[in-house]
Amino acid sequence: MNNMLKIMDLPENERPRERLFRYGSESLSNAELLAIVLGCGTKRENIISLSSRIIKNSRGLNGLFNSSLEDLTCICGVGKAKAAKIMAVVELSKRFRSYKGGNDCKICNPEDAAMLVMEEMKELKQEYLKVVILNTKNVVIGIKNVFIGSLNFSIVHPREVFFYAIKKNGASIIVCHNHPSGDPSPSDEDIDVTYRLKKCGELLGIQLIDHLIIGGGVYVSLKEKGILRD
Repeated sequence: MNNMLKIMDLPENERPRERLFRYGSESLSNAELLAIVLGCGTKRENIISLSSRIIKNSRGLNGLFNSSLEDLTCICGVGKAKAAKIMAVVELSKRFRSYKGGNDCKICNPEDAAMLVMEEMKELKQEYLKVVILNTKNVVIGIKNVFIGSLNFSIVHPREVFFYAIKKNGASIIVCHNHPSGDPSPSDEDIDVTYRLKKCGELLGIQLIDHLIIGGGVYVSLKEKGILRD
């Protein structure tokens, strides 16, 4: 017998699905929206309480957005099935924001590239290095996290940066990384690795178009600063 506490076990005026129908999705809290996705709680905890705790343990939506499968299944009450539902919603959200609902996303200037990753990267508490892969028409064909953690460029090898571009038959790439301090000013190491990646790209026939540094909701383009030239 399944003794999980389901949404239907809540009083009718507290059921998030009914509240969505009556008042609209924008009126629901984050926990209520997550509750609709997950569907049921545990034997001891209703779905609203569980959803609130998942968000709290993840340190908010931004933390939830960047949680791994292992992070989620470490939360009491979250098994593989619930974790998979959360990961699926997160991935759909990433794809929607990155590819504008499935339409081709063409990069015409550094701002286009920055806006592509800004929402996800602006408040990250640890460093991420992303590669945006473009085709010959500067249309995005892939975005890949290459490195997560305390970013030491001496251990980030160009082969990891260019691997997915080669796999996707990319013509060029844009490298993006964040400064959790909020200051996007490039360091000497940022500049050095940009030159190194540019040279590697020339050998591989994959152009490094730009290196963007994200911090505090703003960005610095090394191309715009004249550090990276064609």
